[in-house]
Amino acid sequence: MKMIIRWFPDSADSIPLEYIRQVPGVSGVATCLMHIPVGETWPLDDINDLRDKIVAVGLEMEVIESVNVHESIKKGIPGRDRYIENYMQSMRNLAQAGVKCLCYNVMPVMDWVRSNLAQVLADGSTTMAYHHETLIRLSPSDLTNSIHGSSGGFWLPGWEEERFPQMEEDIRFYHSLSEEQYWENIAYFIDAIVPVAHECDINLAVHPDDPPWSIFGLPKIITDAQSIRRFLSLNDSNRNGITLCTGSLGASTKNDIPAILREFVSQQRVPFVHLRNIKHTSSDKDFIETAHFSNCGDLDMFEMVLALYESNFDGYIRSDHGRMIWGEQGRPGYGLYDRALGANYLLGLWEAIKKLS
Repeated sequence: MKMIIRWFPDSADSIPLEYIRQVPGVSGVATCLMHIPVGETWPLDDINDLRDKIVAVGLEMEVIESVNVHESIKKGIPGRDRYIENYMQSMRNLAQAGVKCLCYNVMPVMDWVRSNLAQVLADGSTTMAYHHETLIRLSPSDLTNSIHGSSGGFWLPGWEEERFPQMEEDIRFYHSLSEEQYWENIAYFIDAIVPVAHECDINLAVHPDDPPWSIFGLPKIITDAQSIRRFLSLNDSNRNGITLCTGSLGASTKNDIPAILREFVSQQRVPFVHLRNIKHTSSDKDFIETAHFSNCGDLDMFEMVLALYESNFDGYIRSDHGRMIWGEQGRPGYGLYDRALGANYLLGLWEAIKKLS
C-alpha cells in the first residue's frame, strides 16, 4: 500500500511539493495536467516535465487523476473515435513516464456537486457540504456561479470554464438519452482503452458518481455495489478497475462501504482508494465532509482500513477531501493540514492492524 496526496501543478495549488514531502508516510502525489483541453492528447514532454518536478523533491508520480473523458465519448456521437484515440495515446505517454494508475470518471457534464464549499462547522473550521433541497432549486447556471463564487479563485477539477457555455445544452441532450444507451456508450469506450491498459501496464480506476444519485436528470451509473459489478463486467480484465471513494459511495446510507471494499479489493479490481468521512445532517441526502477520524462522521474508518488490509490491498490510498483548519486558505477540500492529519491517522490504523494481525 502507498499513501499519496492529491496535488495540482502550474502554481494552481496553495501547497508547495516540499510541504507534502514532509508529511510522514506519504510517498507521492496524484496529479494532472490542467492546461491541456479536454479530449486532446497529453504530450509526453509535458508529462515528463511534471514528473521531474515531483521526483526532484523526493516524491513519486505513479497516479494521474485524471485524463478527463470528452463529452462526445459519453454522448456516443460522431467524433468520439478521435477523442478515444487521443485518450489512448495519452495513456501510452503516461506509461512511458512511469504512471501506474489512471483515475478517471464517466460522470456527464459535471464531475461532482456541492451546495456549499465553505460551510462553517462548530469548531470554526470550514468544509464542503451538500444540501439536496437547496441544490435542486438552482439552475445549472446558478449552481456554476455559486461554486465559482466560493472557490477562492482556485481552479476546481470537474468545473473547468470551457464546460460552462454548453452546460445547459448538454443537460438537455442527456434527457433524450436512455440510461441503457449511456451504458452502451461507456462500454464502447472501455472496450477501446482496456487493451491499451494491458499494453502499457497501467491500471484504470473509474471514480464513482458524486453524489450517487441523479441531479438535473443526468444519468448516474456507478452508485452502489450492483452498479459497480455491472461496470466491471463491461470488461472482465483486472485492468478495468474502480477508484473506491468512500465519501462518494458513503453519501448513500444504503451502501455498506466495508462490504463493498472487501468484495472488489479481493477481486483485485481496486487499484486506488479515496478515504474520507462524511456526516449526514437533516436527511439521507444531506451531508457534510468531516475530519477523517471515525467519531467525526458516519463512516467507520477502522472497519474500512481493516477491510482493505484483510483483502490484501496493495494499491494507492489518498486521504481525500479535508476541512480548512488553522486559518489555512486554499482550494476547497484540498488544504494540506487536515489531509495530512487524515493521512497519518489512516497510516496509524494500517500499522496497528498490521501489527495486531
